[in-house]
Amino acid sequence: MVVDIRKILYCTDLSQNAVFAFRYAVQLAKLTGAEIHILHVVEELSADAKLALQAYVMDGDMRDKTLRNRANQAKAQLQERLDTFWAEQDEEDRKVRDQIVSVDAYEAYPAEQILKSAIEHHCDLVVMGAHEKGLSHNFLGSVAKSVLRRSRIPTLIVPLP
Repeated sequence: MVVDIRKILYCTDLSQNAVFAFRYAVQLAKLTGAEIHILHVVEELSADAKLALQAYVMDGDMRDKTLRNRANQAKAQLQERLDTFWAEQDEEDRKVRDQIVSVDAYEAYPAEQILKSAIEHHCDLVVMGAHEKGLSHNFLGSVAKSVLRRSRIPTLIVPLP
């Protein structure tokens, strides 16, 4: 049986290990010709955090703007990291940049948004980095564990080198 990888969902938490995982996504895309969809999810604020924001930021417009800008700021940081990554690559590897078809940042619950995005983009593979502390069961990270448990498509968790 030949595995056909046409669409890769690369998920980043913007950590150092995420860059290492991105190298795997890029290499797989280069080898297979697959599209890459890039996703960063800003953890949705808890009800307590939202109440605190309402209590201490009296200006309703400013409060709403702060909440809306969380995903936009994350997307800007993600784009900055991508620009740095591509600047460090040789010309041959930079061609893979053309295979990136979406770069999204959402404020949501990370595992749910990862699974939702994988379905929406009809992805064949999810690539994400392991938690900074390692790949053991205790330190895999709650998001990665949840995605692994619930995903119906192959998921590659890349450990720290």
